[in-house]
Amino acid sequence: MCGISGYISNNNKLSKSDFIRATNAMNHRGPDAEGFYENENQTLFLGHKRLSIIDLSPASNQPFFSNCGRYVMVYNGELYNFKEIKEQLQLQTRTTGDTEVILEAFIKIGTKSFELLNGMFAFIIYDIQEQKVIVCRDRIGIKPLFYYFDGEQIAFASEIKALKAIPGFKKEINYAAIPEFLHLGFISEPNTIYKYVHKFPTATYSIFTVKEIKNDFLLPITSYWKLENAIEPTTKKDFITTKKELKDLLINSVEKQLISDVPVGSFLSGGIDSSLVTAIASTLKKDKIKTFSIGYDSKKYDESEHAKNVAKHLGTDHYAFQLTEDEVEEILSDIIFHYDEPFADASAYPTMIVSKLARQHVTVTLSGDGADELFLGYGMYNWASRLANPIVQTFRKPVYWATQHAGLIYKRGGLLLDYPSLEHIHTHIFSQEQYFHSEKDLKHLLLDENFNFDRINEEANPEKRNLSPKGKQSFWDINHYLKDDLLVKVDRASMKYSLESRVPYLDHRVIEYAINIDPDLRYHKGISKYILKEILYDYLPKEYFNRPKWGFAIPLPYWLKGRFNYLFDKYLNSIVINKYNILTNLYVQDLKNRFLAGEDYLYGRLWTIIILHWWLEEMS
Repeated sequence: MCGISGYISNNNKLSKSDFIRATNAMNHRGPDAEGFYENENQTLFLGHKRLSIIDLSPASNQPFFSNCGRYVMVYNGELYNFKEIKEQLQLQTRTTGDTEVILEAFIKIGTKSFELLNGMFAFIIYDIQEQKVIVCRDRIGIKPLFYYFDGEQIAFASEIKALKAIPGFKKEINYAAIPEFLHLGFISEPNTIYKYVHKFPTATYSIFTVKEIKNDFLLPITSYWKLENAIEPTTKKDFITTKKELKDLLINSVEKQLISDVPVGSFLSGGIDSSLVTAIASTLKKDKIKTFSIGYDSKKYDESEHAKNVAKHLGTDHYAFQLTEDEVEEILSDIIFHYDEPFADASAYPTMIVSKLARQHVTVTLSGDGADELFLGYGMYNWASRLANPIVQTFRKPVYWATQHAGLIYKRGGLLLDYPSLEHIHTHIFSQEQYFHSEKDLKHLLLDENFNFDRINEEANPEKRNLSPKGKQSFWDINHYLKDDLLVKVDRASMKYSLESRVPYLDHRVIEYAINIDPDLRYHKGISKYILKEILYDYLPKEYFNRPKWGFAIPLPYWLKGRFNYLFDKYLNSIVINKYNILTNLYVQDLKNRFLAGEDYLYGRLWTIIILHWWLEEMS
């Protein structure tokens, strides 16, 4: 886990000292070592900030040169099967780390080597002889990579702040991304809040030469893996066989992700996903695994007692932290600075706090991210099925109008029925489940109503099998919510404290297996994540988990009415709203008044507006 950077320009627009200064904006990603490379005519620079995890010796420092001396590489991430690849390709290496294996495998078999990689990664390889640049990112987007191109120079970095530190960076805002942010709470790949900055696409690579960088340059993108291609003609229906095979895969994934030359721990919320990862890890590690959880004063949001019960049963070395408004107040603005662009997932705050706690004891943690998407754990999947029902489609309008004259629970639930079209059903379901703005809301909120969500609602169309409504929504989540929200949240929160977070459920072998499990085994007789829970009960008592799912949330609606009420005055006042001329001030003030009068479900909508204007005030 590290921070990487790269810069290419034929106009000698950048000095090495400027490049180093820009790369140093990511010091938190790699405090253990650093390195820089420049080609002989200073048209290309590579930079690396190292967090040492595997092979702690200086021999694995980067930029890393190939045995032949022709190639140099910077790499962020972890490769879990590097030993197998080394043996399979009979590679001769001088280090015991994974960096050299990635580079030498590419030299031996080219881009076919990317299909062999099992892990989380983003890397840049430079062919010194042919002045060729190769860029690649992992299948699911666990590790971040951004690029900036303004017609004369192209730059790559693990975080946008390193790109912004380059002299001459054009800070033009991508206003087309703002409706999407207000709708979803994040900005989806390949867009960012900046016009000239893009997210490098997941599961792809790019190859180009230094000489190609000129005004008409378009970054060539080639895919090496597609999730829909993993869909099989028939689903796995046999419970006993499927449970055994899935369990074996999960054990193998956790085992691989425990490989480290530094201490490894586990995030433990007390829920299904993290409890299973921790349980498996506990059986594999010889010594006690360290576990970390967060609790709240509010019982509605507090799962810390459940985490303690799980930890006690498994015999882990458990650390719990009680999160208060004081702790959140101290890091309140970090969601603006560390996330680089507007980001409305407020669970970033407890994620930062638990990462800080964990870093005091370990350098690597395991997390349970990805299980809900793979095993149909979200309530929105039930809504996907309901809204696909022809009877519901026929009567949804009158039912919707009836709910709007009922109590708040019905009023809020009824909003899911008020979708603009079936073509935009995925983002509608998500936005309303997350308490954000619907498309209908945005027509009133935005001064410029010219926005379109066709791109982000594009459906996967696997050739071999049609997907159920639940399956289609989970595919959308994997491709958007998981990739551009959840993984981003954990990466920035953990790397703020130089902590590596690994995600065993997102081993691509687990993903490919899970999406082919029959929906009736993933969601069985009203029980979500059924087969995953059945595996969990092999390790932990079933009664520990007989409770509703809550998630890693914070008491934001209560805090906005109390301690953080001042954010309304600071970022939702008429002067600030009119200053940026993006939103309709009267509509914003009406939302705020309705929330303060008791419509608590509006908190998410208001939070996106606060974050947007907070970011504009501080970062634009």
